[in-house]
Amino acid sequence: MKFDLHCHTKEGSIDSKVSVAEFADRFMELGYDGFMISDHNSYKGCKAWDAIKNDPKYRNFTVIRGIEYDTKDAGHILVILPDGIYPRVLRIRGLKCSTLIKLVHSLGGILGPAHPFGVATSSAMGFKKMKMSYIKHFDFIETFNTCEFVNSNRLAKDLADRFDMPSFAGSDAHVPEYIGMACTEINAQIHCNNDLIAAVKFGADIKAFGTEREITKKAKRKEHWIGRVGYQIYNRGIGKMVYPYRSYHHRKLGTVFHIHM
Repeated sequence: MKFDLHCHTKEGSIDSKVSVAEFADRFMELGYDGFMISDHNSYKGCKAWDAIKNDPKYRNFTVIRGIEYDTKDAGHILVILPDGIYPRVLRIRGLKCSTLIKLVHSLGGILGPAHPFGVATSSAMGFKKMKMSYIKHFDFIETFNTCEFVNSNRLAKDLADRFDMPSFAGSDAHVPEYIGMACTEINAQIHCNNDLIAAVKFGADIKAFGTEREITKKAKRKEHWIGRVGYQIYNRGIGKMVYPYRSYHHRKLGTVFHIHM
């Protein structure tokens, strides 16, 4: 079955220009069996899908309900939890990677780094404090991302091979033009989150591939600059201001886990 396992909807991501319905319609036209919603720290796109999923035209189409979580120390992590589980804590960015791993696995879910060798401020391998020992606790690695350079994707694939982990491919689409530029082929019947989790855990054959977008080095440097500035503004400015609020809610929601790696 064919899926794109990294898409941002305008219902759940402020920087996306594609609605969940537009994603579904276009993917069906291209012969995909489904795609994964992976908005940042939000399940609003998933709620939007729930409002239209019973339309007869979507009868044989599957939408995986995921999230791209912004960790404190390991960049963006793709999270897939069992059907019907939407922890409020994942709507509050800033958990440590070790805590997120413990939380997701305690709930029966799976997780893996998005674009691990991409923009340093949002990618796992760009963090100096990122521990290689974390890698073995992931369940998959996104080895192809349409928005990354060829070499970044190659390094991600090498990392997955080194740790013998499944590969995911995602377009990271925020605009219509990138829809269909990434594909994850799974040799299993996937009709819900539980099916995908089982396929990963029990070793289904998974192939990840696609086409990188065309982007100039100048544009890429600009993107890196925006990412660095945005990260510094949040984590060194706004982030410090809201840290007590985040910490309080993490504790209140019972998500202060300790894991030694």
